[in-house]
Amino acid sequence: MRVFLDANILFSAALSKSRLRPFLQQLGRRVQLLTNAYAQEEAARNLAAKHPERLGEHKKFASSLEEVSGRLFELGVPLAKKDQPILCGAIAGRADYLLTGDKKDFGSLFGRTVQGVKVVTVEMLMEELEERGMVELQEEEGQSGPAGVPDED
Repeated sequence: MRVFLDANILFSAALSKSRLRPFLQQLGRRVQLLTNAYAQEEAARNLAAKHPERLGEHKKFASSLEEVSGRLFELGVPLAKKDQPILCGAIAGRADYLLTGDKKDFGSLFGRTVQGVKVVTVEMLMEELEERGMVELQEEEGQSGPAGVPDED
């Protein structure tokens, strides 16, 4: 299984108290994690503006990912120009999933498959993995998302 990580996932994984980072580290032991230079640069730019002290953590984590092409091509779905390199990267990298928390730009594609890539949130991916028997979801008290995974509101 191949999972492409969007810039907002990379950004969140770099934060010091991120519950997403341990999830991605565990996920990376079971599946191939991918991204592209465009997503890495966007995450780095946002970290530099908001949490510059976390840039080193971002670079360390990003270096462990398979980097795929950012070449643009016709997608066949409406998507803002700035987000096209993300979906194109997932498709070019033969990802099974595009993992994103970007409801504003990718929300209309959540749960849909575009050229072989299913666009999902962390919670949606957890549910898919549970269906495949790869993880077991556990609810924590006071948390609506899967154990150890941030809610995406």
